[in-house]
Amino acid sequence: MTENENYHLSPERQLTDAEKKLVWKKPTTHKVSEEEQRISKEVKRNWHRGEMKIANLLLEGDAGSGKTQLAKALSANFGLPYTKVTCFADMDKSDIIGAILPVISSERLEKMEPAEQTLWKSLYESNGLQSISEILMEALGITQEQAALKIKQLLERAAAENNDGEAIEYRFYPSEIVRAYQNGYLLEIQEPNVIRDAAVLMALNSALELDGSINLPTEIIRRHPDFIAVITTNRSYAGTRPLNEALRDRVQHTEKMDLPTKEIMIERVMAKTGFQDGKMLGILADMIVVLDKTARANAIKGVAGMRSFFYWADAIAGGASAKESLYHKVIYKITTDSEEIKLLEEALKNHGLLASLDEAEIEQKKNENLTTP
Repeated sequence: MTENENYHLSPERQLTDAEKKLVWKKPTTHKVSEEEQRISKEVKRNWHRGEMKIANLLLEGDAGSGKTQLAKALSANFGLPYTKVTCFADMDKSDIIGAILPVISSERLEKMEPAEQTLWKSLYESNGLQSISEILMEALGITQEQAALKIKQLLERAAAENNDGEAIEYRFYPSEIVRAYQNGYLLEIQEPNVIRDAAVLMALNSALELDGSINLPTEIIRRHPDFIAVITTNRSYAGTRPLNEALRDRVQHTEKMDLPTKEIMIERVMAKTGFQDGKMLGILADMIVVLDKTARANAIKGVAGMRSFFYWADAIAGGASAKESLYHKVIYKITTDSEEIKLLEEALKNHGLLASLDEAEIEQKKNENLTTP
C-alpha cells in the first residue's frame, strides 16, 4: 500500500476524470514534512468520529514557509481534488457564494467591445466564476482583485443597458468555494484575514460548520462530507489583520509554519534545484535565517524564506555569483530601502556570513577549475 493510499479518506468514492486531474500529484522533489505526517494521521484517525472529525485546518506562518505546498500534499494524501481561492480586501458575498447573471442575447453581444465579448463568451462556457477571473487575469495581466472588480463593472453595465424591455434569462454561476463545498474537494482559502466586510466573514464562518450549509439564491446546499477547508494565512504581513475569532474557532487543527530546520532547508533545495554543494548551501541557509530574523527585529516588512533560498541556490548552480545574486534573489526581495539594506548587510557581517560566503565561492571556483579538463 502506498503512502497516499494509507490516508485516503473515501477510497470507495468514484471521482470524475475532471476531478482526478485536480488531485495533486506529488513531484519527485517533494519532501514529506512532520506537519504533513501529523495532519494526515490526525485527519484520517478522526474522519469517522462524528463531532471529533477534523475538516477545517489552519496553516499560519511566514510567506514561503510551505503552506500551499502542504495544502496540495494533503490533497494527494487524502485523494481529494485540490482547488483554492485567494481572498482580497474588498471581497463581497458574491465572491463567497457566486452570482446570478443575465444571459446576453447574441445581437447585444455583437455590439459590445472585444473585452466585454471575451468576458461573456468565457462566462457562458464555464461552470463557475473563478475560471472567468483566471481568464481575465491572464488576458489582461491583472490581479485577482482587479479581475473581480472588472467582472462586477461589466455586469453592472450590462444590467444598466438593458432598458429596452426585452425578457432576460438569468443563470446562477457558483463561486469556487461553493463548487468545492458541494462536491467534496480540498479547498485552500488563502488570506481570509485581509477581508474587510464582516458580512462576508459571517458567510464564511457559517459555511465552515461541520454540519454547515450555504444559502444560494437558487437553493440551500449542505456541506459535502468529504469537504476539507485549509485556511492559509501569513503572519505579520502588510495588509493583514488578526484572523477573525469566529473563523479561528471553527478550526479543529492548527499548524504554526516557520522556516524548517537548516538540514531540511538544504535537503529541499538539493531536491528541487539539483545543486549539491552542501557547504555552500549551509552558508546560504544560515544567511536566509539571519536575514529573516533581522527583518523581523527591525520591522522590515519583506520576507526571507524558502522561495528566496530556492531561487538563490538555483542562480548559483547556473553560474551566477553568490554575492551578486544575494541581492537580486534575497535582499531586494525583502527591501530596496538603502537604510534597511545596510541593517541587513550589517547583520550578515556581524555573523561572519559574508566572509564565509566569499570563502565558499573561492573554494567552489577552485573545485570547478580542478574538474574542468
